Amino acid sequence: MKKISISAVTIFLALAISFPSQALGQGGGKVLMIPREGFSADLDLMIKMEIGVMRLLLKNAGLDVDIATTTGLPIWGANEKVTEIKMLRNINIDNYAGVIIACMAGGGGSNPPSSVSPEAVAIVKKALSAGKPVAANGNAPALLAEAGVLKGKKYSFQRDPLKPTARVALTLPAFEGAIYSGSGLVQDGLIITSGVCANTEKVTGMENGTVKLTSAFIAAVAKK
Repeated sequence: MKKISISAVTIFLALAISFPSQALGQGGGKVLMIPREGFSADLDLMIKMEIGVMRLLLKNAGLDVDIATTTGLPIWGANEKVTEIKMLRNINIDNYAGVIIACMAGGGGSNPPSSVSPEAVAIVKKALSAGKPVAANGNAPALLAEAGVLKGKKYSFQRDPLKPTARVALTLPAFEGAIYSGSGLVQDGLIITSGVCANTEKVTGMENGTVKLTSAFIAAVAKK
């Protein structure tokens, strides 16, 4: 039997899920996506299987998507790229129905917490204060932890970030006071998290939560 690739399964799931724009009220809406930025061969998977899949699902739901980073510069992988990017400092969160954050955008995992963007932290705080849903994939919940919005909240992460393991000695103190609830999809009020992205799935074989996270985010936006 021919083996089906992880990427093929994820794309199939994204294409199979459709959210009519009517479910989001008149005119749909617009959401903000925050990815990791930079120029690296390892960004191909995030660009194709996270940004691409999220965009497809959001578009099917009648939602427009703006992508923003700290610098506003193009994101390049070995073969994939994203060029239409806004600067976070120029974003008015009042113009968006919610925020979705791709894996590798928030520190933690392969990135130190110090890599978390202050502009992204400010956007997250403003969005939640305004009653808008915020979704974070893979290690991006570290951005929410740095923003201080996970205190007393359940969240998902690939591993418990407060407990070292044989493979990962690093712990992330910003998660103190939050409630680790496994690596699958977790929603606590307006905060939606999933601990496994396409990159994590490739390395560990754990189930990629990108489609489930985006679907839950769409449902949360529809309720607003």
